[in-house]
Amino acid sequence: MTEEIIIAGFGGQGVLSMGKILAYSGIMQDEEVSWMPSYGPEMRGGTANVTVILSDERISSPYLKLYDTAIILNQQSMDKFEKTVKPGGVLIYDPNGILAHPTRTDIDIYQIDGNRLATEMGNKKVFNMIVLGGFLKIKPIVKLENVIEGLKKSLPERYHHLIPLNEKAITKGMDNIFSYKVEDQLVDH
Repeated sequence: MTEEIIIAGFGGQGVLSMGKILAYSGIMQDEEVSWMPSYGPEMRGGTANVTVILSDERISSPYLKLYDTAIILNQQSMDKFEKTVKPGGVLIYDPNGILAHPTRTDIDIYQIDGNRLATEMGNKKVFNMIVLGGFLKIKPIVKLENVIEGLKKSLPERYHHLIPLNEKAITKGMDNIFSYKVEDQLVDH
C-alpha cells in the first residue's frame, strides 16, 4: 500500500500541520513516510502545500507529479492541482472561496464544508482537523488512535488540552463529507 497525497491551500489554514499529523500517524503504524512542505515567503495568506507519502515499502523519491489524493482548500490550488490527480484517484475540497469547481469525471470528488463546520464548532482553528477527518472517512489509511498520537507529537504540550476538541473535529469531518458529481452539476447549468 502506498498513498501519495498533496494538501494545498492558503498559509494559515493548517495545511502543513495536517500533513505533519498524517506523517506522524504513519510513523506510529510503522510505515515509511515522506513529508515535504512547500510555501511562499509570505506564509499566512500565501499559498502552501505539502506532499505526504505513506507506504509499507521504501519510498524512492518525495518528488511527485501525480497524486492518489489531492486535498484542495483554495482556488489557486484547485487550478494547479486538480489535473495532477491520477485517473481513478480522489479529490477532496472545501467549496468556500472556490469559484471554478472541479470538472474531471475520471476521479472521485468529495466536498467538505470545513470552514462552515469549524465556525459552527466555535473554533476556526479546527478547520484542518475537520478536513482531515473527511479524508480519513474516504481513505482510512491511518487509525484514529494514531492520528491522536500524531497530534500529541505535532502540537506543543501547552496545547494538548485542545486534543479532545481536535478529536471531535475529526469525527465531525468524517460525518460531513459528501460525494460531488460533476455530471449532476453539468446538467443543472
